[in-house]
Amino acid sequence: MPRAKKTEKLENEVTEEKIAGKTKIKKKTVKVRKTASWVDYKPKGVEDLVLKMAKKGYSSAKIGLILRDQYGIPSVKAITKKTVTQIMKENNLYPELPEDMLNLLKKAVNLMNHLQKHRKDYHSKRGLQITESKIRNLAKYYKRKGILPKDWVYDPEKAKLIIK
Repeated sequence: MPRAKKTEKLENEVTEEKIAGKTKIKKKTVKVRKTASWVDYKPKGVEDLVLKMAKKGYSSAKIGLILRDQYGIPSVKAITKKTVTQIMKENNLYPELPEDMLNLLKKAVNLMNHLQKHRKDYHSKRGLQITESKIRNLAKYYKRKGILPKDWVYDPEKAKLIIK
């Protein structure tokens, strides 16, 4: 399979800034996305593919991988001007919890199950502590942004129910 051409073009922008009598030249690189010329899909067709896979229960990351590997679509955003997550949210197919939070919850549940069998595994205990800390920090961020309700609290038992 031939390698795909890059779909991004770098443009340089040079600005001058005067600080305390000295001229400082700053160079700023901006990425400009272009649609690959060899992609045959229209924006509506790509959105339909995303919606079809979202209804099957795939995560947004998994959808992006499938579109890249099986359909030859290098970037959904370059074609539709929207991300996979935005398309899913517009059609009410995005899960209640963000994808990164769900992944951390899955990891914590797997570690808890492991620790029930292997109580002396101190490295895994430490890994669980770190994972739970990440969950609490991420929850604090999402509460601030209004994505999670203000009264949402991490509970290991609730995490098991959410994952199953």
